[in-house]
Amino acid sequence: MTRGSAAVDVPSLSLAGRSRPPWWPVWSKAAAMRAVRATVVVPGLFALAYTVIGDLQVATFAAFGGFATLVLASFGGRWQDKLRAHAGLAVAGSVLLVVGTAVNSSVLLASLITIPVAFAVLFAGVAGPNAASGGTAALLAYVLPAASPGTMDLVPARLGGWWLASVAGTLAVLVFSPRSPGFALREAASRCARALADQLSAALDGDSGKDYRAASVDAKHDLLATFTATPYRPTGLATADQAMDSLVGLLEWSASVITESLSEYRDLSAIADVERKLLAETGVVLREAAALLDGDAGEVDLVRLERRLAESVEYLRRLDSDGDGYAEAVHVSFHARTAAVAAHTATVDALIVAGRADPSTVSGSRRRWYGESFEVEAIGERRLAGLVAAAGAVSRHASLRSVWFLNSLRGALALAAAVAVADLTGVEHGFWVVLGTLSVLRTSAASTGATALRALLGTAAGFVVGALLLLVIGTGAGALWVALPVAVLVAAYAPGALPFAAGQAAFTVVVSVLFNLLVPAGWAIGVVRIEDVALGCAVSFLVGMVFWPRGAASVVADDLADALRAGGAYLAEAVDWALGLRTALPRPGPAIAAGVRLDDALRGFLAEQGAKRLPREELWRLVAGAMRARLTAYSLAGLPNPQAGPDRFRTQLSEQAGQLAAWYDHLASRLDRTDHGAVPVLSPPEFRDPRSAGATAADLSCALWVGEHLRHLMARLEELVGPATRVARLRHRPWWR
Repeated sequence: MTRGSAAVDVPSLSLAGRSRPPWWPVWSKAAAMRAVRATVVVPGLFALAYTVIGDLQVATFAAFGGFATLVLASFGGRWQDKLRAHAGLAVAGSVLLVVGTAVNSSVLLASLITIPVAFAVLFAGVAGPNAASGGTAALLAYVLPAASPGTMDLVPARLGGWWLASVAGTLAVLVFSPRSPGFALREAASRCARALADQLSAALDGDSGKDYRAASVDAKHDLLATFTATPYRPTGLATADQAMDSLVGLLEWSASVITESLSEYRDLSAIADVERKLLAETGVVLREAAALLDGDAGEVDLVRLERRLAESVEYLRRLDSDGDGYAEAVHVSFHARTAAVAAHTATVDALIVAGRADPSTVSGSRRRWYGESFEVEAIGERRLAGLVAAAGAVSRHASLRSVWFLNSLRGALALAAAVAVADLTGVEHGFWVVLGTLSVLRTSAASTGATALRALLGTAAGFVVGALLLLVIGTGAGALWVALPVAVLVAAYAPGALPFAAGQAAFTVVVSVLFNLLVPAGWAIGVVRIEDVALGCAVSFLVGMVFWPRGAASVVADDLADALRAGGAYLAEAVDWALGLRTALPRPGPAIAAGVRLDDALRGFLAEQGAKRLPREELWRLVAGAMRARLTAYSLAGLPNPQAGPDRFRTQLSEQAGQLAAWYDHLASRLDRTDHGAVPVLSPPEFRDPRSAGATAADLSCALWVGEHLRHLMARLEELVGPATRVARLRHRPWWR
């Protein structure tokens, strides 16, 4: 047997941070389809409402409603999911439209009502990608009437325009829409599981070539890049979505374990036959998981893997603990069984994703995901699962440590201030002020300022283009009707595909053409828009400076601290459980909640424009360290509880786990600045092998297995010290530096 160094592939998540420069245009099939839909629907609805129905309110809300439905909102999933999402947007928009119309007569009332309304709409994004995507579109239905003159007798016409846009936009999306990113995520997960199975099979056949390792590493990178490609999670609160979310983490964990194992044991021909069979069955289960994700209806047999796991345990029990090869056998078994348990759990999640899991399996998985003990089927109320998931999401994010909470509150305050400014200044088309605020507000003051500058430059460029267009074609209706679809086409293609300034310029041209069709004013309408957008940008920047100017970068550091601290506490409990020193199950809830908040904060941080205030590579190293602690604890918590009572060897390992948890807490205190002293060089605790204290065979049967988990974890602690120290020092700098 050849044992090499455990060369591990860390910072796999860092691929999520690699992206094109923000000023570089790209071709996007999804953006092109979105643009075609908007080009057909928006001008068509506007023409119908303006020329046939002959109502300016219907025309205005049909045009902006179409833009909200087809451009601002981008719903995923099956056609049923998209239909439900668009219906929800239509209903929510209708309610917000009525509220906005009702409060616009009073500056104070409109400003005060905007805070809870905007916060609720933005914070609802924690429910999933469709809720997050529809937030801005729903807010448009509120800010347009809230910042525009109008009385309640206009509500029927406004609702007519909004529902006209909702119905036409929904039909266009259902008929002409790209495939959902959710399918791409399933395909990436399938490729990752299959690549890991191929790597195991090749290693068992004596082929330890780099090609298989490279393929599995690339597949893992592709999976994580697909999962982290959006500024919010691509999974919602439904049971299948939660399973998909869990599956991604488990496949990443499986890839790390398998890659480490095969780096350390390059020749698997000499390991015990029972462990070879366990690894072979692990590969079979991973292939079955891949087939499930591909939609195949083949049989999945987890009993065989469970039998191989039991054989591995029994094999270790029969070995002579005083023999020279016992420690090595435990080490090999640790790698084989950890990979098998991770693959087993991942396949359970794949069964749930595919809709083929039985109710008891789903119930057990919910406890694993949410960290709660509840039996939905026993209560007989299936919808309770969704309520519990929603309540869990709200409770996890109802904290100043949550980027969702902070961004929602800051966005609500900014929009309320924009509504007040638009009313008090008496500017023409005051809702443009609010839209300007909404479009440039980012998670930090620095990135908000940079985005505001691009918005102003883009608006100015759009004004120039629009003015030249009007000077050339004039304000005749025929020419403007020809120009409108072209302007909508560019504006609808821009989000995510063209530079932000180009999108602002294109939207300014749309506005210039649209309002000249309503009330011919020539190029002067562009000047009004520049003034309004400038006011909106100023509001965003000022609110960004006052409320959490460091933005997501600061929240990431806080959430990293929480994840490290909660992971350490979970680890200490799991060690005591596995040693028989604790009878109550370990509590994963705090660690799960911290991990979810950290994931969302990272997405917000990566989505920011401007310079990153945290070194990205070092940030990912810290993220990997927090994830490793949580997953090691999860692995230990899955072991049977021996209920053996304390002895000096178990107590020694328990104390060591406590020291490790204290070390994580010490590291976390540097990240979240709860410890304001000088940043010292931290030294990880050293692993103490229970064999060195003369443990007996009975002691070793449990202690060595726990010890392998701790040894595996402690080997990677040193690499966290430097990044944590530098992040801590960066947090003391002013936000504008």
